[in-house]
Amino acid sequence: MKNLFSNNLIKYGLIALALAVAAILIIPGKKKSSAGNKTLEASGEMADFSTIESREKESGKQHVHSSGIPVYGNWKTFTMDDGLPGDRCYAVRIYGDRVFVGTHHGLAVYEDGKWKTYTTEDGLAHNGVASVDVSIVTGDIWIATLGGLNCWSGGKFETFNQFNSGMPNDLVYNVFCFGKDVWCATGGGAGHYDTQTKQWEIFTEMNAPMHEPWTYALSAGDGKVWIAAWGGGVIEYNTQTSQFRDYVDPDGFMEIDLQPDDGVIHDITTATSYSDSMLWVSTYFGLSSYDGKNWKGYFDHDSGLASNFINFLRAEGKWVFICCDNGLSSTDGTNWVTYKKDDNSVNGKAIIKNGNTLVREIPLSPSIAHNFIIGVDAEDGVLWVATSKGVCRGELLDL
Repeated sequence: MKNLFSNNLIKYGLIALALAVAAILIIPGKKKSSAGNKTLEASGEMADFSTIESREKESGKQHVHSSGIPVYGNWKTFTMDDGLPGDRCYAVRIYGDRVFVGTHHGLAVYEDGKWKTYTTEDGLAHNGVASVDVSIVTGDIWIATLGGLNCWSGGKFETFNQFNSGMPNDLVYNVFCFGKDVWCATGGGAGHYDTQTKQWEIFTEMNAPMHEPWTYALSAGDGKVWIAAWGGGVIEYNTQTSQFRDYVDPDGFMEIDLQPDDGVIHDITTATSYSDSMLWVSTYFGLSSYDGKNWKGYFDHDSGLASNFINFLRAEGKWVFICCDNGLSSTDGTNWVTYKKDDNSVNGKAIIKNGNTLVREIPLSPSIAHNFIIGVDAEDGVLWVATSKGVCRGELLDL
């Protein structure tokens, strides 16, 4: 199956690069909530997890049109001509008034209508930036790169790698902050860093139900962490009991789903995202959701999904945004909105479906920057999308 993955990467010519990402220098401070009037100061004491999770949910809240289906338009694309260090963008994260974009040539920060780039010359572990997240407890910025993990705090970079810490591997695909803890997915397993004790835990096939230590992404909520593991489906870690549970495809490595909704649709998972009591899982063969009892699968032939080949996803509220190789999709499990750019112009369309039934197509001029989508983030009626041809910003339409 690795050969299949490699062939797909070569075919599309981008994903392998998405492993690389650069770190960033930002002055971490107080984190504004989406309401814009709350801050959470750094504290040496352990914060209450219920408070943290409620604040994290609030900070990611998006505005939804009265129809219940959020559709974004008025797209603006940013490229090297606008100040990005490169057009190949792999990650995007909104934090207050700033937007962080990971590219192949450094990390770009958008603030007050201007871009500023940070590279290894500024202290990044590597110029390839794959993921960025922010600790809502401390305000620190955490950056996953091709050469290690960075924490930017108090105006200074701190680098974590295999030589100076308990990092499992320097190839860091994803970073996720959960309370006082920082989790990272690497080429050598999943890592857990306790920012209070300064201690690392490493999870590999030696002490967790993984087929091999290659992990792609993580998410957390309700006291659990979900790890997208290569060939191992989804690994669930209970932070209260320190117990693992794995969810794998009952059909094995088959590229078709023999028994619909019998589990995660494939063992090659690329990301997990948890929101509103729903776990969403992306694979290279479709999308899965899990409500704690039942699994459900979605494919491009029976839903509004742009493509079964999914690079990444992020859930906000009841909606999940899905980064495919042929467009950007969003769904609440029933309704779908898919954004696609025309091949020969800057225009495109938003395709609205109920299940697999077409409801409406909305012309977009301009549209998203490119149909190969790698990263996404949404907050306060704004959607940012990382593509192979720049990063773009869309606004919630009043339909």
